[in-house]
Amino acid sequence: MNKQIKADLMLLMITIFWGASYMLTKLGLGDLEPFNLIALRFIIAFILSTAVFHKQVLSADKKTIKYSLILGMLLVGMFISMTYGLQYTTASNAGFLISLSVVLIPVISYFFLKQKIEKKIILSLFLVVIGIALLSLDTQFRMNVGDLLCILCALFCAVHVIVIGIYTKEVDSIALGTLQLGFAGLFCIIISILIEDVKLPNTALSWFSILMLSIFCTAIGYIVQSTAQKYTTATHTGLILSLEPVFSAILGYFVLGETLATRGYIGALLMLLSVLNAEVDFNSIFKRGNENKSISS
Repeated sequence: MNKQIKADLMLLMITIFWGASYMLTKLGLGDLEPFNLIALRFIIAFILSTAVFHKQVLSADKKTIKYSLILGMLLVGMFISMTYGLQYTTASNAGFLISLSVVLIPVISYFFLKQKIEKKIILSLFLVVIGIALLSLDTQFRMNVGDLLCILCALFCAVHVIVIGIYTKEVDSIALGTLQLGFAGLFCIIISILIEDVKLPNTALSWFSILMLSIFCTAIGYIVQSTAQKYTTATHTGLILSLEPVFSAILGYFVLGETLATRGYIGALLMLLSVLNAEVDFNSIFKRGNENKSISS
């Protein structure tokens, strides 16, 4: 098995983890309040990541700490909107709506970084608007507050990706990635102490969800992604990660018994197509395929 296949399998593994994170968060909310849950998730992930990358963390300079602080705040916004959103919508809906970040990234980059927006992104945006309407609006054309919060989460996620892409050119990416988890955990535990009844999980199911979120979805997820992308292409990465909402919907169905209306499934399919269209260069793939046919003939 070559390195690229191994890398693609690693990315597929964490895509399943991230697809499961919506379901796990929903399970954790049965025993813990939102900030309490998020704080535990990030604190445990930070401790585990620091144990592995302690040299990089201890040698971080002031700029790295400053950037980590900003990224930590963006992570808090992202996960708070997701966690509260999951209280009012399904894990399936959340998975598809939060995947909008893939399409939002080039749009935000266009307005704030003056990066040219590709024509295919316009098609993706068109599909996204229709998909959101079918997935989220009820028969009276009203949107669930949970769906709105998940769209807000997608916006935070897009900004986080753009900002971290800028920061990693200036400081050590491993120290930056690890410290942001620590700041996110710190912010959330302070807020939780102020407005919630802070506690540890008191059921086996809650502990299971927290540990899965911390270890697999956060600590291992970020480390594996940065490692795997050294050995595979951006096209492969985008294609594999775009399957995250699909796994979310599948797990939501089998574990939580969640289902969508027919129009919801159509909307989810359109959103998945929009993500694939935004991430995968189909022209290059078809061109390469034709070239291979010409060579073989």
